[in-house]
Amino acid sequence: MKTSNHTNLLVTDTAAEGGYRAAQIEEILDAARRALSIRVKRGTSVTSPKLVRDFLTVQLFRGTINGASVHPREVVKQALELNAAAVIFAHPHPSGIAEPSHAHELITHRLREALALVEIRVLDHLIVAGGDVVSFAETGLL
Repeated sequence: MKTSNHTNLLVTDTAAEGGYRAAQIEEILDAARRALSIRVKRGTSVTSPKLVRDFLTVQLFRGTINGASVHPREVVKQALELNAAAVIFAHPHPSGIAEPSHAHELITHRLREALALVEIRVLDHLIVAGGDVVSFAETGLL
């Protein structure tokens, strides 16, 4: 008998023998996203690095496959609308490589300056790539 180190997650399936079947990876991920979205609602105070990571797993990102336009006035406008005292920037790198570029450093600096004019602090800029997260604050880039 072959043994497995895997844990099977089951979903209800009335057509399956016994009424259950092994969940597909997309079903597991969808369920995890729903659970996190209940736990971390938009507008929730983010008080720990863990909450930031949880929030990033349910936040939708906008842009194209190889870039996104960032306009400081729009970032300031959104922060003011949300009455934010501080912000954390984050974006994905679909390539799987969580390396900050010179362009990342420049836009972070521009955003930080623009937000400082209205007394909003930039706490961090995170690059998310697969399971890796690079923090500008932790690496001294902020």
